[in-house]
Amino acid sequence: MSKRTFQMLPILCLITGSLYAADNPFVGKWKLDPSKSRFPDEMKVSAVGENKYAFDFGGGNPETIVVDGTDQPGISGTTLSVSAEGPDTWKVVRKKDGRTLLVGTWKLSKDGKTLGDFYRENQPDGSTLSMDYVYERTTPGSGFAATWDSVSETMNSPYELQVQPYEGDGLTFITPADHGTRNLKFDEKDYPNEGPNAAPGSMHSGRRLNEHAVELINKNDGKVTATQQISLSSDLKTLTITVQPTAGRKANILVFDRE
Repeated sequence: MSKRTFQMLPILCLITGSLYAADNPFVGKWKLDPSKSRFPDEMKVSAVGENKYAFDFGGGNPETIVVDGTDQPGISGTTLSVSAEGPDTWKVVRKKDGRTLLVGTWKLSKDGKTLGDFYRENQPDGSTLSMDYVYERTTPGSGFAATWDSVSETMNSPYELQVQPYEGDGLTFITPADHGTRNLKFDEKDYPNEGPNAAPGSMHSGRRLNEHAVELINKNDGKVTATQQISLSSDLKTLTITVQPTAGRKANILVFDRE
């Protein structure tokens, strides 16, 4: 489970243009406005055996897990465990190198048509990213096995983004909560993603669309996984990031206010 956009945000290294960095309108501190942002999500759970399920959290790489609460091999060097805490409640835990990355508590409605996900992700600075999702069942099935599409997403935690000059004509994007720091110049080259949450083989590149908008391409093993457009409002007080996955999923829209 990635939840999903916020693990993409640390790779938002920015992109330069003809302006000198000191005059670049992207530079500054930005705070997410949850009331104007949307984080639609889809996940698929398929029964594949007795008490065994395939979980696809959007990357197209299902993880087959026995629901017994034990840590089992997952994607990108992580482990995944799923435990049934009741007939209508599952606890989903992802770890890496023994460290808990996130915990999701899933709760089915009485009629089985909706699922609540109380999602908590541990950040490297010791804080917790807290989000509450409500999903609707969009395929036939019973219990947790279904395709689930979110209809409500509530961000409970503050989330900040910092943009600084980089080597005169570039920019550095910093997400303080996860110590994510990324640098990029506007040369259309692929740069490897770095940091504790970077997936092996993940890269990014970018181009300028106009003075107040840029486009960022995310790749994994050479394949484009998402396109991000980062744009400024005409008064330069609002920064909007639109994340469009290539797998036909709904775009995430994150709106930041200048601090």
